[in-house]
Amino acid sequence: MAGVSRERLAALLDSPVFAAVATIQPDGRPQQSVVWIRRDGEDLLFMIGVGSRKERNLRRDPRVSVLVSPPDEPYTYAAISGVATFEPERSVELRDELAVKYVGVTYPEHVARTPEAARGLGPITAVRVTPHRIAGRL
Repeated sequence: MAGVSRERLAALLDSPVFAAVATIQPDGRPQQSVVWIRRDGEDLLFMIGVGSRKERNLRRDPRVSVLVSPPDEPYTYAAISGVATFEPERSVELRDELAVKYVGVTYPEHVARTPEAARGLGPITAVRVTPHRIAGRL
């Protein structure tokens, strides 16, 4: 993990930093989107919509890359490459954990306060990324 401090990475992942997740499209092009993320030991967890492009990409090819960068240090980053697995049984629990981390209340409370937060959100599934390589400057 040359160039990336495990301690700084853990602290960054424990903060409400947004992550860019890249998957591989059927034609080989990358597909990226921004997600809420949390750490579980060395692994990363995020959620995606069932039937979404990201879910279809990961089911076909579980290789994934996650990029995080502290907002106050834009020239530092960690690029985490690994393999994704689905954990649907953790979806509701993870959704609430992430909502508390990012907006300070559970997801149902967040939607009650901000109804547009639920717009277009259908069934979700939790995704676990087991890192194989971490690179960057952090």
